[in-house]
Amino acid sequence: MRKNIKITAAVASAAALALGLSACGTDSDPASKSESGAKADTSKALVVAASPTPHADILNFVKKNLAEKEGLKLEVKEFTDYVLPNTATQSGQVDANFFQHKPYLDDFNAKNKTTIVPVVNVHLEPLGLYSTKIKDLKDIKAGQTIAVPNDTTNGGRALQLLAENGLITLKDGVGTSAKLSDITDRKGLEFKELEAATVPRALNDVDAAVVNGNYALEAKLSPAKDSLALEKAEGNPYANFLAVKAGNEKDPRVEKLAKLLNSDEVKKFIEDTYKGSIIPAFGAPATS
Repeated sequence: MRKNIKITAAVASAAALALGLSACGTDSDPASKSESGAKADTSKALVVAASPTPHADILNFVKKNLAEKEGLKLEVKEFTDYVLPNTATQSGQVDANFFQHKPYLDDFNAKNKTTIVPVVNVHLEPLGLYSTKIKDLKDIKAGQTIAVPNDTTNGGRALQLLAENGLITLKDGVGTSAKLSDITDRKGLEFKELEAATVPRALNDVDAAVVNGNYALEAKLSPAKDSLALEKAEGNPYANFLAVKAGNEKDPRVEKLAKLLNSDEVKKFIEDTYKGSIIPAFGAPATS
């Protein structure tokens, strides 16, 4: 039976503050030592925070089909935002997370003094431009409004997608850190910044919106079929990965999960399930 635990922001924040749980075992636990010298109780389930789609779906495939053979107990906790999975990992409320890419993590660590590190790349979710009113990219005109994510990395990524498709012009060299103030030619377009998870719900209120791949899937949008423009996979730095608090990379449970997430079985599951909307990103370790 699938046992997902959906946690609201309020409940998760309260739990983190009230409990301050540690992901590591006590000295009396039968345990293996992590890099940091803390003891990880390998008899306990590895608790992983994840976005519902596709991250939790991939983890639940591993839990149902692969984990038991490797002697891994796996518990998946679903979060619907991009902040709590990292704060819960840092505090020890969960052991690991699976929801983010490297540019986002770098920005988060810098702003929040956290020490989350990537373990292994798993998949890429191409960012896409969607609309319920416009059928073709060439039909986007001056005076129309486009919604974009308001967090630093995904916002810059969205603006790069628009620039690559000729909808705006950006200052030279701004890269993925681009902000609305870096647009040198809006070509008459207006922009509405929204929290990434809420962008799909705004599709009927704007002319078009740039939506993260996982949120597009949750909204029953097919990046491969429904997008007006889609990120290219080649050379893309936005692979999503398994991540832990620094020092916990050698937890035997984490190593087992990392191996399973890069298995042929998971690769086939991603390809068969998402039909190109989600792409396996195996082949190289996540950059630390």
